[in-house]
Amino acid sequence: MTRLTRRQFTIATTAAVTSLAANVHSAPASDGWKIKIGQIGTAHSHASGKMDAMRSLSDTYEVVGLADLNIDQAHKATQRKSYQGLPVMSIEQLLDTPGLQAVAVETEVRQLVPTAKLCIDAGMHIHLDKPAGESLSEFRELCAAADAQQRTIQMGYMLRYNPAFTFLFQAAREGWLGEIYEIDAMMGKLASSGLRKDLAQYEGGGMFELACHLIDAVVTILGKPDQVIAFSKRTKAPHDSFADNQLAVLDYPKATATVRCNHLDPFGFPRRRFQIAGSGGAIEIKPLESGEVDLSLTKPHGDYQKGTQRLSMKRQGGRYDGEFTDLAKVIRGEKQLAWDRQHDLAVHEVVLKAAGMA
Repeated sequence: MTRLTRRQFTIATTAAVTSLAANVHSAPASDGWKIKIGQIGTAHSHASGKMDAMRSLSDTYEVVGLADLNIDQAHKATQRKSYQGLPVMSIEQLLDTPGLQAVAVETEVRQLVPTAKLCIDAGMHIHLDKPAGESLSEFRELCAAADAQQRTIQMGYMLRYNPAFTFLFQAAREGWLGEIYEIDAMMGKLASSGLRKDLAQYEGGGMFELACHLIDAVVTILGKPDQVIAFSKRTKAPHDSFADNQLAVLDYPKATATVRCNHLDPFGFPRRRFQIAGSGGAIEIKPLESGEVDLSLTKPHGDYQKGTQRLSMKRQGGRYDGEFTDLAKVIRGEKQLAWDRQHDLAVHEVVLKAAGMA
């Protein structure tokens, strides 16, 4: 994979925003109106899945093309099913496409925020994959630019739209679980040598790149913690520097949340889980994206009885369809994004602290 220095990135992309600042595209919110969207980057681990989601929602989106900092990478990507048949273009060409309103930013992590800034400056709404770079101040500057342009930044934290987590957020928000005292979450896998090498470039390791999904969910429920205590093990040092076994404790006035990320676990995927407990009940989701939920209540709520019950909340459509369905409603002015700017900034601050990067 070709990697660019910050200076090379700046040189390669400065031209992309020339004369585009005033090029804010809009269209009336009417039935049948398709949103023109493009994608920049194919290096992110979620990139092809995001493209699949946009192309599957063909009644909602018109995918106009694929761009990349390294256009050769975009051409290579079109050999894969997710990108077959898409026009390949420069970033400048993509951002100057007539009627373009939104861009999915799917570069490698280090280039996410600078690329997103180009899109915001060109007047685009963006879907920005996670995590939001290695700097809180740079992400804060991006958010300020989006506010000035009145553009949306939708972060790519995939658990937000998972039906089991939608249910969990509702239960917590409506007080079904009483006062919440405890959250325990884990997201692991057995990393290949290639993945270890790729993630070792980030000081924060797996907590930064993967467990940020869990942190977003914790902050959605409990808000920003008073304190974050981070533990990181680099079990293969000095062979490599990858932080592969990590724990973060998020401290609240009456609650604690523990988040684990373990890239040494051969059973990491089936063991991924999210548990929450309070004075009125508890919820456990395991495996994490399965939709399988154990709900325990001290008293009935709605259709759910007192005691413990097993629920199955299967996702309709693809893994990322919910994200782009919601984004379309925001772009059309039908709703506001449920996760506001202050939430996203708080999540990123906690992610950096939990990963030992701040």
